[in-house]
Amino acid sequence: MKTSSTKLVATGILLHLVLAMSYGAPLFSEHEQQVEALLGRMTLDEKIGQMVQADSGALKDKADVQKYFLGSVLSGGNSDPAAGNTARDWLEFSTSFQSYALKTRLKIPLLYGIDAVHGHNNIDGATIFPHHIALGATHDARLVEQAEHVTAQEVAGTGIRWAFAPCVAVVQDERWGRTYEGYSDNTALVTKLGVAAVKGLQGDTLSPAPDSVLACAKHYIGDGGTTNGVDQGNTLCDEATLRRIYLPPYAAAVRAGVGSIMVSYSSWNGVKMHANKFLLTDVLKNELGFRGFLVSDWAAIDQLSPDYKRDIEQSINAGLDMIMIPNGPGQPNNYVDFITQLKKLVAEGKVPMARIDDAVRRILRIKFQMGLFESTATDPALTAAIGAPEHRSIARQCVRESLVLLQNKKRALPLAKTIKHLAVVGTADDLGAQCGGWTINWQGAHGNVTHGGTTLLAAIRQTVSPGTKITFSADGSDLPKADAVIVVVSEAPYAEMKGDREDLDLSGEDLDLIAKAHATGAPVITIILSGRPMILRSALADSDAIVAGWLPGTEGLGLTDVLFGDYPFTGKLPRVWPASNTHLRSGDTSEKPLFPFGYGLTR
Repeated sequence: MKTSSTKLVATGILLHLVLAMSYGAPLFSEHEQQVEALLGRMTLDEKIGQMVQADSGALKDKADVQKYFLGSVLSGGNSDPAAGNTARDWLEFSTSFQSYALKTRLKIPLLYGIDAVHGHNNIDGATIFPHHIALGATHDARLVEQAEHVTAQEVAGTGIRWAFAPCVAVVQDERWGRTYEGYSDNTALVTKLGVAAVKGLQGDTLSPAPDSVLACAKHYIGDGGTTNGVDQGNTLCDEATLRRIYLPPYAAAVRAGVGSIMVSYSSWNGVKMHANKFLLTDVLKNELGFRGFLVSDWAAIDQLSPDYKRDIEQSINAGLDMIMIPNGPGQPNNYVDFITQLKKLVAEGKVPMARIDDAVRRILRIKFQMGLFESTATDPALTAAIGAPEHRSIARQCVRESLVLLQNKKRALPLAKTIKHLAVVGTADDLGAQCGGWTINWQGAHGNVTHGGTTLLAAIRQTVSPGTKITFSADGSDLPKADAVIVVVSEAPYAEMKGDREDLDLSGEDLDLIAKAHATGAPVITIILSGRPMILRSALADSDAIVAGWLPGTEGLGLTDVLFGDYPFTGKLPRVWPASNTHLRSGDTSEKPLFPFGYGLTR
């Protein structure tokens, strides 16, 4: 008996409603009929392909996007186009992958993802914003939304419509190497700014607008609370604590319409999050009503066991909808192997077709919501505006509103622009140290990492009067007698895995540099460029003024705006500043912090 397509769609929607309680699928969507109609036409191969996100560097051939019906491609921190790293290179690169998706039988468009975590930070010449911890110091949701809207425009200008941001980790132990990716150790502040970031990236709702970019709240859940701040470690707490500290930012992001959520490498009480059906499906999808899709982190399911097929079974049944697969053919656990093994699991009845359909339904719904089936074209005006002065102006505002004045003895700040002789020492002319990790390269680097940026030293030279003498020495050698000394100390650039530390002391070299400046008798202004509060030790006594500059990005003029008095200090600490290495975890009352949450002098 022949069944009409209308009846098939109606049957699919009815089945969807029945399964909603089991898999947390949303009950209504303006695109539901389109989703069900397309889902009803798809083969198992086409469905599983939608659940794959392959790294651009892992693809044996771009044509594999078409061959395996891949639903997504990403560029990891070091997966740049071979042609170069300009906006035009990236646009051509992402468009080339999309062209193969549009050649498939059903022409399902590709979602291209990238870690745009403080601006479109992989692209040379893009506007690089302060990292999240600095934005946390602004306490300004409106400004965060503006910053993320600029990021969305620059990401979309390269043909990419998915940013793996914001990170809404509520970081409890700053020894964690990803501390700077979190706004704060305060749940309410993270929640407020996380919602603002989602709205900045997606708009009021995720839509076909050319600058509406899919946001990705991450990393669900508890990644900021691991024991001793160990990356990918274990968060030990009861469920009530998990819900009180770590869950609210996700609940708020879901209410704000976030379209994707990335699952954490970490564990909760010994259970890897990528296998935690209770938290992924029961809590996030069913209880909170999350309507988007869950994506794994980089090769994260591989950590579940030595058996990759078993890893796939566990993660998909737990609620993962899309798997990030960085390995290519000929390497372990590659995207071809994933497809082969998942098909076997379906055939064996170990992964239900209902779970496959739920995952694909969620992915398709987002693609319809973004209007990708109508057009994947990029607005050339967005490409032309990457790194534009108006974008950099917003980043500059973010810098100046994030600066926290920790100490200001004898009113050493603000400096007069007419100062006769200003000595500058340390990493004041190092754009890479200023931007930190996730800048052009995954781990970041020292030096002139990107075009269009302004170092603090260059900003000082642009700010002071023509009659001011400036002497600069990175190592403080032959430090002259001056009217004031600016000392810039910094953490070396780092990102996840490489940034964990057992202690957070300023280095001996940095302390010696500050002491050398103090010995001249001139007022010493110490600027700390770091992804977290540092243990100050002798720097506290040897400095007249101390400024937490965080990782401000490319706009060094935001620093001089405040250092030379054009704008007041308004930044407030987004987390406690510990007095010693024995007090590095928030909530530890064994020692009084050096500076409390919310602290910040205005003069």
